[in-house]
Amino acid sequence: MQYLVSVIDDKTNSGTPEEIAAIDAFNERVQAEGHWVFAGGLNSPSTATVIDNRGGGEALFTDGPFLESKEHIAGFWVFEAPDLDVALELAAAGSRACNRKVEVRPFL
Repeated sequence: MQYLVSVIDDKTNSGTPEEIAAIDAFNERVQAEGHWVFAGGLNSPSTATVIDNRGGGEALFTDGPFLESKEHIAGFWVFEAPDLDVALELAAAGSRACNRKVEVRPFL
């Protein structure tokens, strides 16, 4: 089973050197344990483009985030885990490493 772990922040590029080092060490551990699928940091929500091509007509492109909010998704991990309990343990360790809240959601 794969799980998306979204990192929630209220600032952009706010990681301290100590947090970056802790994230790197956590990522290395997750890779060594075989849970790593993919991860990445995201740019500021102001760099987003929303595309709406429902209805089959011409696509509508809108600059800016889909949703205005104080908090945003600053990055994410995709983990492979045998069950939700393992995914939650990984997410808790990731939250500690990056010093941010995280949200865990299973893929369908």
